[in-house]
Amino acid sequence: MISIIFPTFNEAENLKELHSQIAPVIDNIKEHEFELVFVDDGSTDKTPEVLRQLHEKDNRVKTIRFTRNCGSHAALAAGLIHCKGDCAINMAADLQDPPELIIKLLEKWNKPAKIIWGIRAKREGETMQKKFFAGFYYSLMNRLTDVTAPPSGADVFLIDRCVISAYKEMNEKHTSVFMVLAWLGFSQDSITYVKKKRHRGLSKWTLEKRIKLAFDSLLSFSAVTIRSMSIIGIVTAFLGFLYASIVVWAYFHGNPVEGWSSLIVAILIIGGIQMIMLGVLGEYLWRTFDESRKRPRFIIEYTIN
Repeated sequence: MISIIFPTFNEAENLKELHSQIAPVIDNIKEHEFELVFVDDGSTDKTPEVLRQLHEKDNRVKTIRFTRNCGSHAALAAGLIHCKGDCAINMAADLQDPPELIIKLLEKWNKPAKIIWGIRAKREGETMQKKFFAGFYYSLMNRLTDVTAPPSGADVFLIDRCVISAYKEMNEKHTSVFMVLAWLGFSQDSITYVKKKRHRGLSKWTLEKRIKLAFDSLLSFSAVTIRSMSIIGIVTAFLGFLYASIVVWAYFHGNPVEGWSSLIVAILIIGGIQMIMLGVLGEYLWRTFDESRKRPRFIIEYTIN
């Protein structure tokens, strides 16, 4: 069996069209059975009703419904935890990922890769600003973490059951599913595709969510932030001792340093650095505290099939 997972949030106007495009593709793949796992991430539109209708029409459609919006990575995690396939494919529910990718991914499966990424060769309908920040994010992750991800990013993947089993051992909440899968160390391969323009509606992937993902990825897979604090502290202390030496030298040579401007500038710079360091420590402390409470990453309201 092959599981295809669709994290879904307020996609009622896209779901019927998505099913009408996916169904003919998987119907023609006779050597495998399929399940279509839609993870409803607390949608507030008619998504639950549409998914019930699709299930009545096609019993391969399965639904996991969250009580509240927990984010696309939590929805993807739920799909991976509860799917039953020998491999799982993750695809968007907004019709940006062409159904033909399923065939290409299955052709690469177990030859010998256990993870096959769908790498975006082109992104239709997206602004230059969005493309720039996406490229900057993946470049930053590859440089500052011990995880190697596709440089242009990947929204689609296929992973083998052994990868799914390993992922289920990971209980972190504040992290990127894609980064975790790359970190696991299984053999990887890739295909390229053109990511289409969104069919209907607006993207739910806001700037706030993107910034949170960047922080989660960096803090989960890199020690560079915490180590840089020590380096900045050493450099700041060195500059402070150097400046103090200059002040003492000037005093004994009849040219004492006067005025409050330099003092205020020094205080503001050092104070700003200290506040940044406290903010970084706060991010680590919050994540540690949140993990220690052992609250579930998501709450399931109900499932269908």
